[in-house]
Amino acid sequence: MVLHSPAGLDIGPLDLVARVDEALRVQAVAFGLSEEEVGIRRYLVQRHMSCRGARALGAFTEDGALAGFVYGMPNDRTHWWSTIVEPYLRAGGHDGWLDDSFAITELHVHPGFQGHGVGRELITRITDSATEPRSILSAVDTDTPARALYRSLGYQDLARRVVFPSAALPYAVMGATLPLRRR
Repeated sequence: MVLHSPAGLDIGPLDLVARVDEALRVQAVAFGLSEEEVGIRRYLVQRHMSCRGARALGAFTEDGALAGFVYGMPNDRTHWWSTIVEPYLRAGGHDGWLDDSFAITELHVHPGFQGHGVGRELITRITDSATEPRSILSAVDTDTPARALYRSLGYQDLARRVVFPSAALPYAVMGATLPLRRR
């Protein structure tokens, strides 16, 4: 079902494998990725979308161009991300969040469409369809509009200063019970 976002974009299912290059262009602009990082992420996105329960939503302009996207899947402790964050979560007594959670893998909105509720609409719609009772994600561990959005939806810090081997900045792992908080 396609619905309109506050920015006038259509939000609906996204065939992320078919449109991976377009999605990664949005992510590159929104998140500042290099061409090398885009190449690595292309492989990761395609692999993620083959996982059980993986799904994606897009925010589309009137002419069908992709202005934002979100994808995620039921979390699996054996996935790379979980193996990295588990010691940090365990140290704070939160490693149970790795079980029975829907993981938001990526959420990106083109800067020209940010600040209009598109990210909020994407993340709430994808988690509304989750059968898991909670959601988990990671975000750069600084005060950003993304972190403010996640907090407004009910996400709380579960671990901070998480270091991913390939990342220049530390991340925070955040979790929220579902459904996400509405305004």
